[in-house]
Amino acid sequence: MKRIESIDIVRGIVMIIMALDHVRDLMHENSISQIPTDLNTTTPFLFFTRWITHLCAPIFVFLAGSSVFLSLKNNNDLKTTKQLLLKRGLWLLLLEFTIVNFAIFFDIRFHTLIVEVIASIGLGFIILSLLLKLSAKAIGYIGLAIIFCHNLLPIIPLAEHSLIRTLLAPLFSPTLIPFLPGRVLIIGYPPIPWLGIIFLGYACGHFFTLQSHKKPKLFLKVGLGALILFVTIRFINIYGDNGIWAPQKNGLFTFLSFMDVSKYPPSLLFCLVTLGIMFLLLAVAEKLPKDIQKITMVYGKVPLFYFVLHFYLIHIITLVMLFMQGIQWSEFEFAKGTFGRPKGIETGLSLGSIYLVWVFVVLTLYKPCQWFGNYKATHKKWWLKYI
Repeated sequence: MKRIESIDIVRGIVMIIMALDHVRDLMHENSISQIPTDLNTTTPFLFFTRWITHLCAPIFVFLAGSSVFLSLKNNNDLKTTKQLLLKRGLWLLLLEFTIVNFAIFFDIRFHTLIVEVIASIGLGFIILSLLLKLSAKAIGYIGLAIIFCHNLLPIIPLAEHSLIRTLLAPLFSPTLIPFLPGRVLIIGYPPIPWLGIIFLGYACGHFFTLQSHKKPKLFLKVGLGALILFVTIRFINIYGDNGIWAPQKNGLFTFLSFMDVSKYPPSLLFCLVTLGIMFLLLAVAEKLPKDIQKITMVYGKVPLFYFVLHFYLIHIITLVMLFMQGIQWSEFEFAKGTFGRPKGIETGLSLGSIYLVWVFVVLTLYKPCQWFGNYKATHKKWWLKYI
């Protein structure tokens, strides 16, 4: 299948941005104790450092759905596509709970298991494999219904500890589940809201099959429409997100309040603004300077390879930072979800330094990603379908 350059470009852009979020999360001096979008403690620079990375997961998930549509259209083999999706979904779930979770926490005993974007895509592939007999339009309507309606769940009057709420909570909202002595499962990416995004991505896959001169106009219209709808619903301030915005101490912080939408779970407003920006990026992707296209496609062609590699590199750099800041190996804490950083001891880097480390990480991974992209393009080994 011929690769869609706009997909690789946009995916590459958001994956470069994604590394910034993970460098900040593991290495920023206040990342363990401070929520970067908390208007009571944040700064505009820190807020937008976190907010811009909101683009990554929904775009990553949406484009995964679109890639499934394009793959099915290319091979026109429902049975083969279904089997591949099912296998790849199971593989991604296994990868999340082993290699990825270890990369995040460096805890060989796996005291904390966390469900994040890789598992969400894996589960999305599995569910999507069961629905491929439906039309893309029908799957798209299901996705839209989930995106627009899942924020109704908190409105439903269910008793706090009722069986229905207990069963539904892990599907719709972040949940912490103890499952063995001293071990917990954290559902950071509840599956239902993210299914809505991957379903919508699948339904919109046909956008990428349109004639070249039609695609930018369509992407622009859809993107602007989503952003206008975001502003309208957010301004009304009644529905679409877990939190409402409110006037703050000045105009800038009021704007931050307006833009502070929920990723956990991804609210309707979160989806509108992030996917709206995605469509605008798709509209201009192939009009960007050729050098930028070339660089971003290097990362966008090997998303899973980059994802795994960048987490290990960032975490190794984090340990080097701790040693350089005088932390002894006996003081490292890997079982408490703090990435090795001991609580109660001041560690970490300033936000300016975080940006320098981010640039270093992205540049360091350029050549490995370029090599692996070329390897995938010139080899037909079966296992390359899963990386």
